[in-house]
Amino acid sequence: MIVSSSTDQFGRFTTCLDNSREYLTICFSPSASARQQRWRNYGLSADFLGDYFATFFPGNPQKSGSAEELMQRDRVKSAISYIANELLENAIKYHADRAQEPISISLFLYKDYIVFQSLNLVEPLPAEQFKRFVQGLLGAADRDILFAQQLEKAATGQGESHMGFLTMMCDYGVEFGWGFEPSPEQPEFVQVDVQAYLSLKTAF
Repeated sequence: MIVSSSTDQFGRFTTCLDNSREYLTICFSPSASARQQRWRNYGLSADFLGDYFATFFPGNPQKSGSAEELMQRDRVKSAISYIANELLENAIKYHADRAQEPISISLFLYKDYIVFQSLNLVEPLPAEQFKRFVQGLLGAADRDILFAQQLEKAATGQGESHMGFLTMMCDYGVEFGWGFEPSPEQPEFVQVDVQAYLSLKTAF
């Protein structure tokens, strides 16, 4: 078994998400059987996060309740739900069956952006494969070409495409940070910390 003792960070990653105006964390059972039985609940959880945080979207105070503001809030809600669902599904899919620590997703609200953070434990080999994808993504000279390549990879069954990350970056302007380190509680696993930054100024 490959066990990494190093800590690797990529992209827009911070070790401390604090001073948030509002934040919310949802944790999910580490049990593999529980995860398989609750797939519908994960989508409902993502929708709840979208509903909850859209109410904090400042909108235009001069047009409170206007059709324009309601449309903006609907777009914020849709974006939050989509991003939360993608991150949550990815965390659940790759969470190590033997791990005892729960999967979590957190949202932190700041003045101009929202930060999503998912935490899960992954077996060393898939963690290394994901790390290579992250390095390739950040090093790509043309993201559109990479998008087409990953789409072809998914269509031909040549392995994991991670299309969700590319879609979030291309369609919503999300900036990502990734952290990989041995789990403090179960060092035989890698804790994968994914942070997604959604701008409330430029994305809508």
